[in-house]
Amino acid sequence: MKILILGAGKMGSFFTDLLSFDHEVAVYDIDPKRLRFMYNTERFTTLDEIKDFEPELVINAVSLKYTLSVFKQVIPYLPATCILSDISSVKTGFKEFYEQCGMRYVSTHPMFGPTFANLGKLSTENAIIINEGDFMGRCFFKELYNRLELNICEYTFEEHDKTVAYSLSIPFISTFAFAAVMKHQDAPGTTFKRHMKIAQGVLSEDDTLLREILFNPYTKDQVEQIRTEMKEIIDIIDNRDEEHMQKYLTKIRANIK
Repeated sequence: MKILILGAGKMGSFFTDLLSFDHEVAVYDIDPKRLRFMYNTERFTTLDEIKDFEPELVINAVSLKYTLSVFKQVIPYLPATCILSDISSVKTGFKEFYEQCGMRYVSTHPMFGPTFANLGKLSTENAIIINEGDFMGRCFFKELYNRLELNICEYTFEEHDKTVAYSLSIPFISTFAFAAVMKHQDAPGTTFKRHMKIAQGVLSEDDTLLREILFNPYTKDQVEQIRTEMKEIIDIIDNRDEEHMQKYLTKIRANIK
């Protein structure tokens, strides 16, 4: 298959490495410097090159902020039968865009990234395939993710964003709170060092990704739950209520079994 990957960032490079030995792959990025170390692939910096390539599948791996605008730029240069795909972490507005653009499409979300995941061994990681869109496109990504031994879940666009609001916004917000009160530690404990490593990893992510995860329409409810729990903990501390503390610890331990 002829596959065009939009964006030569971390995930664009990952998909290029993954697919280039089994398919005819090209990577498009407006910054030629980001294409310098791409191998076993064609490297494009102009839309006319995309037109001449005539891809059968496009994987949009640019930053979430630019995903839809880049689609709009390249669609006039694609064959009518080409399948559009994205790997975005938030799908707000994507269903409406796909239904209006008149192209075949498939939307997925690899629930891992280069920051923490071992890209050479992904059997403990997950991927979401949106169950709306082109059947053959879904089959392509299902086969690809199965080959990586990923655990695959199928959701609607709405179900995806609700899941992401829970699975990403809660750890992100917890990390932000940890980093916001950070002070230098001369002798940090093991738990502190582990939290620090997580915070450094999360905050090394692209600012656009962090912002859009928090701006997910379903994130606010998750943050409200955190605020409610923090209020309860403060009340326990203020009252030095040992019985309440024991009940609270029992409750939260049950949540993580």
